[in-house]
Amino acid sequence: MRASPISPTVDFDAEGVQHGFLKLPYSRNDSAWGAVMIPVTVIKRGDGPTALLTGGNHGDEYEGPIALAKLASTLKASDVNGRVIIVPFMNYPAFRAGMRTSPIDAGNLNRSFPGKPDGTTTEKIADYFQRHLLPLADYVLDIHAGGRTLDFLPFAAIHVLNDATQQSRCEAAMRAFGAPYSMRMLELDSVGLYDSAAEEAGKVFVSTELGGGGSSTARSVAIAERGVYGFLAYAGIIEKDVVQGEARTTTLLDMPDGSCYTTSEHTGLLEMCRDLGDMVRAGDVLARVYDITRTGAAAIEYRAKRDGLLAARHFPGLVQTGDTVAVVADIVERNIAVSVV
Repeated sequence: MRASPISPTVDFDAEGVQHGFLKLPYSRNDSAWGAVMIPVTVIKRGDGPTALLTGGNHGDEYEGPIALAKLASTLKASDVNGRVIIVPFMNYPAFRAGMRTSPIDAGNLNRSFPGKPDGTTTEKIADYFQRHLLPLADYVLDIHAGGRTLDFLPFAAIHVLNDATQQSRCEAAMRAFGAPYSMRMLELDSVGLYDSAAEEAGKVFVSTELGGGGSSTARSVAIAERGVYGFLAYAGIIEKDVVQGEARTTTLLDMPDGSCYTTSEHTGLLEMCRDLGDMVRAGDVLARVYDITRTGAAAIEYRAKRDGLLAARHFPGLVQTGDTVAVVADIVERNIAVSVV
């Protein structure tokens, strides 16, 4: 296969702390010989395992970029046993624009794997992660939130995998992240996911959804920061006592099938009738959609298809046909003690 056009300005095998870039040539109107410069930090000491930590896979999700930017400026080589590769702004063009997808090619990085070295800008970034960064990693953490159009209960997430041993290790890493909720997540569309690329490569992979609305909160950033340290401690890259402190618990959730999702079949004004974290019963009204082209029309009601916990909701006040209105998840187990052992 053709070589990647991306070149790192860091040496992934060098000891110590390095801050640099993944340099992707990009010729454009305002810079004929320009480049997309994706910031990267590598922290290495010894021959221990490698963790690849990413944020900004979607450019309008901010807990990952904030937590990882802070980690990159504070983690010392003396703190680690192994290697930590930090990419806080994975889809850098999208992040700079505050958009879910890239303004260059409209590419959704999390639907672009395995990518192409001779493809679009987004496909080139995916290809570099697929062929050059994922092979270096033993543990992979990709921090997401809902962006501008969704809001979530704060949870770490894994998928149900065919390999029982890999599944068990991913679940242990998810619990070590220590978010208030931990989700066995069902993807309606898993084609091209970074998640799938990491899982198919046999990595211990954890993702998150830590809020939404196109911003962050002090609480959601704190969850991300604590979670990163818990994940690194589980991997054996930092000492477990670094994350000791106030005892925490997580509630395990599951999305067993497509009935968890409620999708709007109408465009209009959205009234959410239940809040995140509410328990609902099958048949309960989750939301109403009002016709915005005229007055006097009855609202359309959207009802829960199953009993469970409201784990996600559409965020803006207007909704389109095809938008996810709500996600109802099963509670598997409450108040599980968080441990990095």
